[in-house]
Amino acid sequence: MNKKEFEAVIKLPANVRYEYFIKKVADYEEVWGLYDNGWAVTSDPNGDLLLPFWPKKEFAEACAIEEWKNYNAESIDLSGFIEEFLPQLKKDGIKPSIFFNNDDSAVLEVNTLIEDIETEFEKY
Repeated sequence: MNKKEFEAVIKLPANVRYEYFIKKVADYEEVWGLYDNGWAVTSDPNGDLLLPFWPKKEFAEACAIEEWKNYNAESIDLSGFIEEFLPQLKKDGIKPSIFFNNDDSAVLEVNTLIEDIETEFEKY
């Protein structure tokens, strides 16, 4: 990914970054998170836990700052993400935070994320 594409995409509104995320994870069949002896987590204003995910390594690395400065971008295979990772998040009451850009992200229910990825994947 070139710097121009990175800069353009990272500035998009959260809902448009979400659409980009869905297309890219279906294309590359992987999702990125930040990991350091556990996955990076954050919380919403209500104190509910959120686990951030990105479509590409570069976007995850751009968020490895401040409390996440020691975290490294780690890929998650898409099938494992859908079949194991997301169901475990749902069980634990953690929502996915999609494509955080150090400002905002798309936060949604696990089932919605799975449905959107599977719908996109069926187009291939």
